[in-house]
Parts: sequence; structure tokens; C-alpha cells
Amino acid sequence: MRTLVANGIDTCFANPGTSEMHFVATLDKVDGVRCVLCLFEGVVTGAADGYYRMAERPAATLLHLGPGLANGLANLHNAKKAGSGVVNIVGEHASYHIRCNAPLTADIEGLARPMSHWVRTSASSNAVARDGAEAIATARATPGHIATLILPADAAWGLADGIAQAPAAPRRREVSDGAVDAAAKALSAGEPAALLLGGAAVRERALHLAGKIAAATGCTLLSEFGLPRLQRGADRVLTQRIPYPIDAAIALLKDFKSVVLVGAKRPVGFFAYPGKPSYLLSDACRVTELATIEDDIVAALEALVERVGARKLAPIGMVALTRPGLPSGRITTEGIGAVLGALIPENSIVVDEAISTGRGFDLPTGSAPPHDWLSIVGGSIGFGLPAAAGAAIASPDRTVIVLEGDGSAMYTLQALWTMARESLNVKVLVFANHGYQILKSELASIGAGTSERKATAILTLDNPTLDWVALAKGHGVAASRVDNLDSLASEFRRALASHGPNLIEVVM
Repeated sequence: MRTLVANGIDTCFANPGTSEMHFVATLDKVDGVRCVLCLFEGVVTGAADGYYRMAERPAATLLHLGPGLANGLANLHNAKKAGSGVVNIVGEHASYHIRCNAPLTADIEGLARPMSHWVRTSASSNAVARDGAEAIATARATPGHIATLILPADAAWGLADGIAQAPAAPRRREVSDGAVDAAAKALSAGEPAALLLGGAAVRERALHLAGKIAAATGCTLLSEFGLPRLQRGADRVLTQRIPYPIDAAIALLKDFKSVVLVGAKRPVGFFAYPGKPSYLLSDACRVTELATIEDDIVAALEALVERVGARKLAPIGMVALTRPGLPSGRITTEGIGAVLGALIPENSIVVDEAISTGRGFDLPTGSAPPHDWLSIVGGSIGFGLPAAAGAAIASPDRTVIVLEGDGSAMYTLQALWTMARESLNVKVLVFANHGYQILKSELASIGAGTSERKATAILTLDNPTLDWVALAKGHGVAASRVDNLDSLASEFRRALASHGPNLIEVVM
């Protein structure tokens, strides 16, 4: 615990069990760690992801044995794909007890490896601080890594040596002059070209530089669909996200002859579809990599600005503050987007797991006051509510808004309890279309035919219908239900006016 504090880990999201009781007891002996109880391990790991995206430093998690870790793996998958740093501390049976094959005995290292960059089981109490420092160093890598330290109970209750210091986080790698030259040549060839941004390239400073490059070369600014943290809104450069539906993505990308990657990967379809390509760029498109997510992206863009003669140019794509008017009438996705664009507060954090409903929100919210937009990156649903809790703890002075599908929210609705317990300033909009709407469209996309009878039954959530007002209040969160845009605007404005968690069920 003292090693965590000494190395800047001051937040731990926890769902402990018997093997972690020495860690829990230490909370009363060592100051400096805020331990946040979560009622499900998927909330623990999702909150750590959201925390890292805003704090830009890792939190710890505390998980109980193999099953506890397994319950958290889905959101560790999302965190790994997003480049979030997390220090997992997983309790284990005492080393001499493992051979007894007690009911909770499991291959914890085997469970951890697919979702971790680093896994270790401490061999003794004397190794715990040193191992902890190495886990912290791993998690602080660029981008963040997942480090899983497995702590046998006898290593926790034995005598230890002392505090260990983790090495400083390494600096981002510099890109080569050759990479800058190649990118400049690709963008200046007089053919349709795009700068495809991801990772740290969609932060405010990097976007400003990208806008200058676009002004000099005429290239199009694109960004990946799933972004860990996009800084957008008024007085920032706006990019176009590659859409999720494969046909729309192919249509957007088909005419580009050159694409330069900056913290992004070559675009691929989210899934395979019969008769459609996996890679979304045309065969005639040349791909040039300026910088990976591990590289110093800002320095790379600064060098490219100089190389294309854009230093004195104003960036294109800069957005002026424009709010849409408040709409009226029945609930539509366009209307919801307009309400958000009209009311999103300055400096807010939007956590987006709206899935199908949210695909049209980019345009009406793009010119709202400056805000951060956190997207699900790994595609494992159940991300939104936990990530919002973590983001709110990392940024207690900011309003967090969650855009959430009703099916996705059910995976980790226990996060509502943590929001209430910690008095987090999170406003949740649950879009209640009473079904797995995205799967209905995917059913058509893969050519499997239309859904009827048995197929329809497993894609709908209306028998019985989920009552989100009751679910929220049962977790200690104030809630209301709206079925028209006028009520949505009124309830959203009211929720924003007060501190603390609030949920609005938006009946679609």
C-alpha cells in the first residue's frame, strides 16, 4: 500500500474477498488511497478504464481470486484496446493452500494473460513491494498497459522489506525524419488524401496541428470510430469519425488514394460480412504511417507542419460555438442529438455507449461548448456506466454525461450504486428501445434473413419491460422517465442544475 502511494496510485476500485482482507485492513493503517467499492468486478475494471482516460495515470483494482478477475475481463479488454493503464491486484490462496484444490482455486495467471501486458504472482512477502513497483511501471507505459499482480494470502500477511520506487514513465518515442518526409509526400501528391487520427492525435493540441496540415495540403481529417478520449466542441478542430456501419465506412473511404496514419491503425470492419472486405480502404489506396500510438504524436505533427509549410496557416475545421434550437415533439434520434447539442455544459465529459441510437449525435453536438467524448473502444458492452464512475472520480469538478443503451446498461447497472454512494456528478440518459437494436441491423447485414418468432424473442427486452426509473431508485439514484423531446429537455436541464447522480429513461 505504501508503494502504491509513493508511486502516485491514490485510487483503488475494489470488490474484495477473504484473500484480500489484509489489503483491506491496510486502508486504516496507510493514508493516501481512496478505495471505491463496486458491486461487480466489471464495474471495477470499467471504472479503472474511465479513470485513466481522464486522470492520465493508472488506478489500482482489487479483485478476488480467479472468478473475480474473470468477471472483470470484459472491461479489461476494453481498457487494453483503449490504451488505458491499470494495476490489477488479484488475491490468491496462500501458496501452500493451492495444492489442496479448494473450491475457488483457479489458474489466475492463465485467466489474466489475454487481457494483460504483464502478469506476475508474488513469490513471498519480501517481493510484494518490488513486484508492485514493476506493475506500476508497466501500467504507466505509453500508451497505458494492463499489469496484473497476483497476491497470495501468505505473501500479504508475511513480513515485508519496505517501499519500492517505480522508475519514471518512459518518454514517448520520436518519429524519424524519414516518416515525416513520407507523410508530407503522401499528403502533397495532388491526389485525394486523408490524415487518419487516433489515440493522442485527437486531443486539442494535436487536432490544431492536424488542421494546419489540412490547410496546407488539402487533405481530409478523419478519425477512428472508437476513440479513448476525443476533445471536441467550439474552438477546436473537428474531424469526421469513420462510421461503424461497414457500407457507410466503405463509401466514405473509397476515393482516397493516400491515407496517413497518426496514432491510428489501418481501418478494418468491426466484423466480417459475406461479400464485403475486411480492410476498408480500396486496394489502390497507399497507406503511410507517420506515428503509432506509442510515438510522440504531437512532436510528429509539429514536424509535419514544418515540412508542409503550414506553421503560419490557420487550421481548417475549427468549430465556432453554435447551439441547435431545442426541438419539440416525439422522441427521435435527431431530436435527442439536438437536445444534447443545446444543453451540454462547457467542460463536460460525455461517455458514449449509445450504440445504435447515438450514431447521429456527432453533428448536432460538434459545435457545443468544449467537452471530452469517451467512446467504447474494445466493443465489449457494459462499458458506459462504470467508465463514467471512474471519469467522475478522476475529474470531480466536471459534469459527466452518459449516453447509454438499455441493453448495454444492464450488463453493469451496479455502477449506479457506486455513483450514489460516492455522490458522483453523473447524468445518465438510458435510451430504452427495449431491444438489442444493433443486433437487429446486424442480422440483416450478415445476410441471415429477417428475425421472426424465436429470433425476434432473443433480440427484444420487452417481456417484461425494464423499468429504469425503478432500477435507478433501487440503487439510490434519482430518476425520471420521458417520452417526448420537450420533457427530455426539461428533465435534462433540471438534472444538470444539481450535483449528484441522476438518470433519465428516454422511451424510444
